[in-house]
Amino acid sequence: MISVSGIRGRVGHGLSPEVVARYAAAFGAWAVAQGGKRNVVLGRDSRVSGPLFHSIARAALESVGADVIDVGLSTTPTIQMAVEHHHAAGGLGITASHNPIEWNALKFIGPSGLFLSASEGAQMRALIDSGIPYAEWDRLGKTHFDGDAIARHLQAILRLPFINVEAIRARGFRVAYDACRGAGGAAIPHLLELLGCEVHEINIEADGRFPRPPEPIAENLGDLERLVKETGAQVGFATDPDVDRLAIVSDAGQAIGEDYTLALACRVVLRHRKGHVVTNLSTSRVVDDAAADFGQRVIRAPVGEVNVAMRMRDEHAVVGGEGNGGVILPELHLGRDAPLGVALILQLLLEDPRSISQIVAASPRYAILKDKLDRPAAPLDAVYAALRAAFPDAEVDTQDGLRLGWPDRWLHVRPSGTEPIVRVIAEAPTHAETAQLVERGRALLAKLK
Repeated sequence: MISVSGIRGRVGHGLSPEVVARYAAAFGAWAVAQGGKRNVVLGRDSRVSGPLFHSIARAALESVGADVIDVGLSTTPTIQMAVEHHHAAGGLGITASHNPIEWNALKFIGPSGLFLSASEGAQMRALIDSGIPYAEWDRLGKTHFDGDAIARHLQAILRLPFINVEAIRARGFRVAYDACRGAGGAAIPHLLELLGCEVHEINIEADGRFPRPPEPIAENLGDLERLVKETGAQVGFATDPDVDRLAIVSDAGQAIGEDYTLALACRVVLRHRKGHVVTNLSTSRVVDDAAADFGQRVIRAPVGEVNVAMRMRDEHAVVGGEGNGGVILPELHLGRDAPLGVALILQLLLEDPRSISQIVAASPRYAILKDKLDRPAAPLDAVYAALRAAFPDAEVDTQDGLRLGWPDRWLHVRPSGTEPIVRVIAEAPTHAETAQLVERGRALLAKLK
């Protein structure tokens, strides 16, 4: 499957060594041609197929004249920051993020440290059809190894002016962590130790043999919930395999939902920085409520990390991200960053006398439902028009499909960028009200079949 930020597929089926070699070479050729730089950062998460594809990608990059800066097993935000640190032509991350164990993917990062935009991705993919310009014998690339990328990343987080490292260390927080055998095992425990935490960890072996579905959503975090209760931890953290998404389990041993990660992070940042918050159109209103408590406005962008990051840059936002547990802080870099989220949540616990469960209990509650249907043959414009007619009092946003909004609820209907489906997502104060919104969207889509 080809998307804006890269390609992904099941290993041995759609994603073969030949596909990896071809796309890695095309990306390397595109990156080198952009500004005269030859260095490209390369890293991977812990997936079982990672070492194989890593070797293939490294050779493919060298074959088009790119000098590879190999950071090895790493997190996606670390790779993004390494691109900036080395002033590289781009970066290539080998990771399928939260997809099941049989999947892998290539994520393409531009020289700014952001994932490729739609136009950049189209330019790169055009080389697949027009012919990849392989280097001659005297222009082949070389590989240099960078073993300090994760350490630099963590130190940059600890240098943020509103992360009070000494005060956090003095508190000695008790923390539980589940890495799901992803790349987080190579980063998060060390960060927690640097912050003086008493760490109780599970699944930190970074071998990619996921013991549970790797997406850090509430229904997959039962073991972490039990660990929090057994150890009396003040907070539990879970990351996806490439460590750009962070989920939280409260001190009560309950997964609070990924949308709260960004909302809680906003409460820290907005105490110290005043400005806009940017998130995508399918993120919970808990983020709006957090921003409103500090008199700040939330700006919505189309779904996709690069869309949020670019809007943050354009709006000079002070914090942003996505409701899947992705926190972005421009002072660090314009990418979703789970280690950053960990530090911000610990800073919140330092500054706020309440526990995580008390903070969540004091916030407005919503029920969010996410549904999907096969994409109809008829144009979706007819559905959008019918929805707007059915809800004439709604605030309308057409950046990414159709989002209808009210002060305490919303409905978002959009075509998937990676599958032949239509996503119907809604949120309201109660489950019954949310289900009613989703059903209205489903019914209108069904009429087009």
